[in-house]
Amino acid sequence: MTAGAEPIDSFWRELEEDRLHEECAVFGIFGHPDAAAITALGLHALQHRGQEASGIVTYDGSRFHAEKRLGLVGDNFSNAEVIERLPGSAAIGHNRYSTTGETILRNVQPLFAELETGGFAIGHNGNLTNGLTLRKQLVREGALCQSTTDTEVVLHLVARSQRNRFLDRFIDAIRQLEGAYAFVALSTKKLIGARDPLGIRPLVLGQLDGRYILASETCALDTIGAKYIRDIENGEIVVISEEAGKQVLESHKPFPPQRARPCIFEYIYFARPDSVVGGKSVYDVRKRMGHELARESMVEADVIVPIPDSGVPAALGFSQESGIPFELGIIRNHYVGRTFIQPTQRIRELGVRLKHSANRSQVEGKRVVLVDDSLVRGTTSVKIVQMMRDAGAKEVHFRLASPPITHSDFYGIDTPERDKLLAARMDLEQMRKFVGADTLAFLSVDGLYRAMGEDARDPARPLYTDHCFTGDYPTGLTDMTGESHPKQLSLLAEAG
Repeated sequence: MTAGAEPIDSFWRELEEDRLHEECAVFGIFGHPDAAAITALGLHALQHRGQEASGIVTYDGSRFHAEKRLGLVGDNFSNAEVIERLPGSAAIGHNRYSTTGETILRNVQPLFAELETGGFAIGHNGNLTNGLTLRKQLVREGALCQSTTDTEVVLHLVARSQRNRFLDRFIDAIRQLEGAYAFVALSTKKLIGARDPLGIRPLVLGQLDGRYILASETCALDTIGAKYIRDIENGEIVVISEEAGKQVLESHKPFPPQRARPCIFEYIYFARPDSVVGGKSVYDVRKRMGHELARESMVEADVIVPIPDSGVPAALGFSQESGIPFELGIIRNHYVGRTFIQPTQRIRELGVRLKHSANRSQVEGKRVVLVDDSLVRGTTSVKIVQMMRDAGAKEVHFRLASPPITHSDFYGIDTPERDKLLAARMDLEQMRKFVGADTLAFLSVDGLYRAMGEDARDPARPLYTDHCFTGDYPTGLTDMTGESHPKQLSLLAEAG
């Protein structure tokens, strides 16, 4: 390690930790001669869901091939030589943002294992809330774990199943899981997609040149020119194979039917705005969040300024509802990276300005409404509010297009511990003083549901996984509480 490397890393972590971080992305294609290249393009379209590492596994009819790299897809899979090392007409890929397991090469997915019936690879978006418990049990029984990611427990559970068919082994394995998951798995004969019983994490089915595709979001299908077919349903397993030269799609539902509760943060922040999630345009939903926010917390002002990039659609909605002009009062530097400059206190103070710069001509002498998607720790918000004041803003009003985040996530979103969430330890007035704004307001939970097309949130039957705002965790949290959730135990018993 070079002198000062750790302080530099610490400096950048400070800037990065004040955002909710993406989970992961999965992609799979079956029976296409350009499987590896198409998978790389699909992962590139899904880069926003994870930037730490990427991997692709292919099968050529006789053996599996794998390339796994730390870093961005474009840095690792744009080279023709790399794609040529991935022959075969079936492939799965994965972009990683770690929520379980550190960022090292052996944790990069897809993970691979050999069974007596042949090899298989798997990629996972989400987080298993009983993964640690399952891992300890497997190790006690003699399993040798090669990674520290929760996804590896699925490999061991599949390997230990006493069923004969791979699909039955896979079903045996996922019936033992708690939490959230969207899986893509590749065996010697099949491409498999699976979504958790509540559909917390997204997964869609598409088709290109008559060949089926699985992807985390529809934007990946659009990028490669594929046709969207449908969303994989909550609790559904789809199996893609080939018979007599034609692709066959089977659907299996090994869990008792229940209402889906997809993660509402896909609409607020995670999904790309040009994606369609659960039949809803993410961009349109975010604009409606801005409309609702303006109705709930109107303020006299001269200009609406989004905090780029995630605050842009909501700020447009706020502007349209309020009639206040929308302007790009903050310009984002898309090319900023880790700096070699020793992070002195002065450099630390300038940290946010490396990523965002005030557009003085649009804010000087004006009453500014800043619009962002969410507030986590608040440290970046403090600096952005001050940046507006330094640029000559007469007033700075802060508006958040989601409710206060009061609870941590355990389903694949990298949130801080609860005592580090600003809204969990401060009331509204304390938060306003902390960020330094003239006024501060959040979208209400009911307002969020109205933006989703509902009248309000029904506490008895909530339609989305919204625990970050409500504390209503929909599944078991064994590794977090030491107890299994009664609903999950009942589900497993019925499925058994």
